[in-house]
Amino acid sequence: MTRLIPLLLVLLCLATPAFARQDAAPVRAEVGRFLATQTRSLSGEVSIQVGEFSADNQLAPCLQLEAFLPPNGRAWGRISVGVRCLAPVSWSAWVPADVRVKGPYVVTNGPLAAGQIVSPGDLRVESGELTAMAADVITDPTQAIGQAARISLGAGRPLTASHLRQQPAVMQGQPVKVVSGGAGFQVANDGVALSSAANGQAAQVRLSNGQVVRGIARSGGVVEITLP
Repeated sequence: MTRLIPLLLVLLCLATPAFARQDAAPVRAEVGRFLATQTRSLSGEVSIQVGEFSADNQLAPCLQLEAFLPPNGRAWGRISVGVRCLAPVSWSAWVPADVRVKGPYVVTNGPLAAGQIVSPGDLRVESGELTAMAADVITDPTQAIGQAARISLGAGRPLTASHLRQQPAVMQGQPVKVVSGGAGFQVANDGVALSSAANGQAAQVRLSNGQVVRGIARSGGVVEITLP
């Protein structure tokens, strides 16, 4: 009986081989590299913290890792970053991460009434943690100047795009200048706007000859038409 014990131990080891797990270090390094690339174009001071990846992950070792974000995902705030194995096996996992961005943002210098047109004196710039604010917080005063407040806002309120309404560049019934152009030529005609439109939006115009055309509204009562 004692002679059978060593043989049984050998057979047991062969039946239950040790499982080689994915090393956590390369996975976390790939997430860090990916987030550094994704945030390269962000203005402000960016800090990235990659969370833990379980060493007891039961994933086969991978030679080619690729990090990714979920559809419509953004490298901003507390997120989960996907990591997939491309070779020699196929698997995917998720790693927590925290992306912080400190930079300038615009606040109201004093109270703003609903409908009030924003002027430079109505704003000031402060610095803080942008990822803790609304996604559409305004970071440049020029993005707000000349627009109208949708609602009343108190002093010191961080300003967002949703707080503002862009003023029309052309108003319905307004006389406008229609500028048509192409390669090497430009023609100007007079017309009347059939619809109101903000700068960069589409507007319909009736020309003096009765023809109705469609172009892009520009500030100063101009509608641009680009010809092929």
